[in-house]
Amino acid sequence: MLLEGLNRRKAINLLDHLPIGHFMLQRPSCYSAANNQAMLNSQRIFVDAIKRYCAAHGIAIELHAEGWLVVMQRGEKRFLAFGYDLGLNSALAHRIAHDKSATADVLAMCGVSCVPHALFMNPQLKSQIPARGSWEAMLALLERHRRGVVIKPNEGTAGQCVFLASTRSALERAVNRIFSAHASLSISPYLEIEEEVRVVLLDGIPLAVYGKHRPAVVGDGERSLLELALASLPAEQQSKLLPGMLADFDHCALKTIVPPGERRVLNWRHNLESGAWPSILEKGPTRDACVGLAVNAARAIGIRFASIDAVRVAGSWQVLEVNSAVMMEALGRLHPELVYAAYGAALDKVFG
Repeated sequence: MLLEGLNRRKAINLLDHLPIGHFMLQRPSCYSAANNQAMLNSQRIFVDAIKRYCAAHGIAIELHAEGWLVVMQRGEKRFLAFGYDLGLNSALAHRIAHDKSATADVLAMCGVSCVPHALFMNPQLKSQIPARGSWEAMLALLERHRRGVVIKPNEGTAGQCVFLASTRSALERAVNRIFSAHASLSISPYLEIEEEVRVVLLDGIPLAVYGKHRPAVVGDGERSLLELALASLPAEQQSKLLPGMLADFDHCALKTIVPPGERRVLNWRHNLESGAWPSILEKGPTRDACVGLAVNAARAIGIRFASIDAVRVAGSWQVLEVNSAVMMEALGRLHPELVYAAYGAALDKVFG
């Protein structure tokens, strides 16, 4: 009872003493809950995996740029890792995968089922875009997709600066925020995603296949959506999830009592940095379908080492994104040995 009372007071304080509009005005233009998670670059499991591999194989290693650049030396040969890139992919494959619109175009041309992403350039780049028509084209997409559209940086990562818009004003706010920091954006239809799976692939071989699950609560007829979230989520997950909830749900939705037995998803995103969690996918039809789709996507782009996100919509699987930077920090917190093995297999290719 005491804990329940504390959660109720915490929910009231969040809503009444930190108004939603105030919160949104005070945050950076492109906010991600991942920004709350302080972690040095040198502390990433990616870097630790390289250190372990090099120690086991007698390879000299140096960290530069606070761990963002890793220099590996074996004899006369020097190898580099930058960010989450081990250098296995060609520059062209890396650039295509990093560009959401280009990825969707290539996959569609190759007959690989995928979520379409329409490209729009920042109007400040006047010499590279048509004189007019971009805003009208954005509005046409919003009109075509009545459930809403998802707006994100065309070359963004880690789920940062991703917005859902179902009205003209929300679309305009999202576009302005992204263009304040990025040269381009992409717009895709908002889909009722039934399931999302990530496949980490190396030369056509799956190294890790796992689902991404959004946090949800079940109503009890007594507590509001926000109270249920505070009561059911651990503190670490709250710090990731609450900023997104305050931005995505209006004041009334957060305070409304959830009916008994009704399940409510707390985040429309499946992003691991926004509160979703990974679970290893066992062998079976779902895993086979996702791996097959990922292999076809990788072959179309010509990419060797990548993480490929597949989503199930209305019972059918399609590619959402291809990531040339293979980041597995969230998975590593639950299954570190799997992550070490995956990066180790990729490093075998680097030094092989």
